[in-house]
Amino acid sequence: MKRLFSCLPIFLFAMTSLGQSLVDSLVVDSKYREDQFYAGITYNWLVKEPAGLSQSGFSYGLHLGFIRDMPINKRRNVAFGLGLGFALNNYNQNMAITKSGDRDFGYSIIDESEQPYSKNRFTTYVLEMPFEIRWRTSTAVTYDFWRIYTGFKLGYVFYDTSMYDGSLGTLRYRNNDDFNTFQYGVTLSAGYDDFNLHLYYALNSIFNDVQVANEALDMTTFKIGLMFFFL
Repeated sequence: MKRLFSCLPIFLFAMTSLGQSLVDSLVVDSKYREDQFYAGITYNWLVKEPAGLSQSGFSYGLHLGFIRDMPINKRRNVAFGLGLGFALNNYNQNMAITKSGDRDFGYSIIDESEQPYSKNRFTTYVLEMPFEIRWRTSTAVTYDFWRIYTGFKLGYVFYDTSMYDGSLGTLRYRNNDDFNTFQYGVTLSAGYDDFNLHLYYALNSIFNDVQVANEALDMTTFKIGLMFFFL
């Protein structure tokens, strides 16, 4: 027993030294990467809308994906990010989408006082490829830090739906070719720790070669919300 107690200080010293060496090694030699998973929610605001169009309710977006973090400096607080994600974009508004024949869609602004409705929205389901330039105040052992990520996002609309319930009847459509298949825009995420403001501004139209009331429908979207990043 005495021999055991006599060896205990040597054991504790060895473990302490080993632990300190591991910490030093982590700080100096770490190849850590930051914020490779993301999830967010946004309010989707329609921009360049035609005369008479207005939004109602909460038009939301849900975002989820993975971004490969690629540090480009020794401190590893500046990086490129390239990823793949999914987004669901919902827009509640007063533009009716109707269909005549097999493929031809029509678009009109609804006067709710004359044609009341309980539901009117269109939704896009998008595969996204974000590219970011990333700056943060993180280190290998710092988990709460400031970040500013800005970049570009390319989206592929692989599915879409439109739904209407009202005086015109019940209208349900999907895979409308008038939606722009490819959508793209600029992004900005900035914040501290878990809470980050996220902005997205589309650079092209939601619809392709569509008119409403003899006016080109060049409507785009601006999204504002919160983005959460994870390792």
